[in-house]
Amino acid sequence: MLTLYVASVFGPLVGSVIAGFFGRALGDRATGVIACMMLGVAMVAGWYVFYEVAFLGRSREAVELFTWIDSGAFEASWALRFDVLAAVMVFVVTTASFLIHVYSIGYMAHDPGVPRFFAYLSLFTFMMLMLVTADNFVQMYFGWEGVGLCSYLLIGFWYKRPSANAAAIKAFIVNRVGDFGFALGIFGVFLVFNAVAFDTVFAAAPDYAGASIEFLGFRIDTLTLICLLLFMGAMGKSAQFILHTWLPDAMEGPTPVSALIHAATMVTAGVFMVVRLSPLFEYAPVALAVVAVIGATTAFFAATVALCQTDIKRVIAYSTCSQLGYMFFAAGVSAYSVAIFHLMTHAFFKALLFLAAGSVIHAMSDEQDMRKMGGLWKRIPLTYGVMWVGSLALAGVPFFSGYFSKDLILESAFAADSAVGDYAFWLGIAAAVMTAFYSGRLLFMTFHGASRASDEVMARVHESPKVMTIPLVLLAVGAIFSGVFGVSIGMVDADGAFWNGSILVLSGHDALAKAHEVPGWVKLLPVVMAGVGITVALVMYIVLPSLPALVAARLRPVYLFLLNKWYFDELYDAVFVRPAHYIGRGFWKAGDGALIDGVGPDGVAAAALGIARRASRLQTGYLYHYAFAMLIGVAALVTWYLLAGGA
Repeated sequence: MLTLYVASVFGPLVGSVIAGFFGRALGDRATGVIACMMLGVAMVAGWYVFYEVAFLGRSREAVELFTWIDSGAFEASWALRFDVLAAVMVFVVTTASFLIHVYSIGYMAHDPGVPRFFAYLSLFTFMMLMLVTADNFVQMYFGWEGVGLCSYLLIGFWYKRPSANAAAIKAFIVNRVGDFGFALGIFGVFLVFNAVAFDTVFAAAPDYAGASIEFLGFRIDTLTLICLLLFMGAMGKSAQFILHTWLPDAMEGPTPVSALIHAATMVTAGVFMVVRLSPLFEYAPVALAVVAVIGATTAFFAATVALCQTDIKRVIAYSTCSQLGYMFFAAGVSAYSVAIFHLMTHAFFKALLFLAAGSVIHAMSDEQDMRKMGGLWKRIPLTYGVMWVGSLALAGVPFFSGYFSKDLILESAFAADSAVGDYAFWLGIAAAVMTAFYSGRLLFMTFHGASRASDEVMARVHESPKVMTIPLVLLAVGAIFSGVFGVSIGMVDADGAFWNGSILVLSGHDALAKAHEVPGWVKLLPVVMAGVGITVALVMYIVLPSLPALVAARLRPVYLFLLNKWYFDELYDAVFVRPAHYIGRGFWKAGDGALIDGVGPDGVAAAALGIARRASRLQTGYLYHYAFAMLIGVAALVTWYLLAGGA
């Protein structure tokens, strides 16, 4: 059955090659169908891999395809690792990506670049699959950079839009900051362990617990340093606090791209990486604390910003940022399995929310501003229904999928019984009530109340075609039942037997085991907060629709602070962008232009031209001028001869 294992990873690559090289000849429709077929093959193969590895316990050794790098002590094979963790990720990535591919056939039907779109989209999926099945750090880095490249291509897919180009460049540059740290972390791994293969490094990790290394003139705990550098990469890729600014701008790409980035690829890569490297992080408690604090801060920060956004896709984008924060602080308290569980449930309801938002945008003639919507629920009832499903799952309402995974994250943070755990728990509770509020706000502004769109736009509002609505219905099923499914198969059992050794949790790091024993109010509080958030949204946007404007006016500084995303873009512009611009312009004008070119080639050319111009003035064309010059020459020669002879 090795063929199925390989097909689960390389199917999307085949679809990408066909779409990229033969798409124009095949035509748009055929290209989309073939790309979906290749994803379908990968999905079915991925389901088989998941069943065999997770349910039958047949975890395979890494499938080595060939030796990639062999240079002295540095060896890296190209291998596919199919343990339970990888199998879960392959299942999630292929399933979500297949449904997004099918949806894209309808959404991109009238776009002139359909073959290019499917080539990029399938390549994006392949790169994520390479990342999650990597057997060593270098191969993981290949997939890591691959998803970064594909995100750049897809965010800037509509390259004739300056805003799309700017967003793609921003995403690429911000991720380079994180990836620089990730690369340093890999260098550190090889320096310390003299290997990059996961099994070799993980086996040796306990021997380096408590060891220190010199870095930038300081003695630092070795594993803490390595883990912090690796986590820096996760902060960029998964849009965590400080390195999050690229994520909302990524909405410039087509909506299926947003769904794929936020649900199954790219942003989940950082979470997966931390969980995959649990055998390192478990011996670096300081690094784990940093992961938890950054994750909790991100969950709270992004939720506050989502409260005031008016672009339907940006609200969902900041929601993703916040939910990723939950996953990270779960990993930070050693509840790695809960982090992956929430990653899985989140993939279904977040893909659903983005694709439902795309259905709204499609119906509203590409309008994304919720202030120009309203009264849509009767016009597009199916989209309205699935949007409710996704929103309730996101808010953690019983018994949707988010209720099982997000609430368990909060319970694990509380059960950690530490300052970091308490910090994460209370910020997570605050984020929970805000999540419910902005989810209700999105629903009520978009679908309820009087229509705020023009009559011309409303006249064209219609439900999306079946090629778009069928994936929505299937994702809604996942958003409802994936939580129950994960619990029933033992993904979050305290003994960790389901994971069959693919995740390491040291003795004493028992937050998950204690999570099942927390007081009743801890279990009830997130549900109450979800109800409070939705109720407040109902009052503000349905019962008293004049209230939001009044609150915004009374709390104007706070409103502007949140509307402008805590002014991070303005801060980075002032601290990094403008100084870099001024320095670059200075080197260009003064250094390159005035000094190098001015003294160098331009200076030599100007001097030669000046001399030639002065010499040309002697060429007047008058005979008496030439005769006079000859006489002066003769007189000079005679004078020199007489003076030299006299001497």
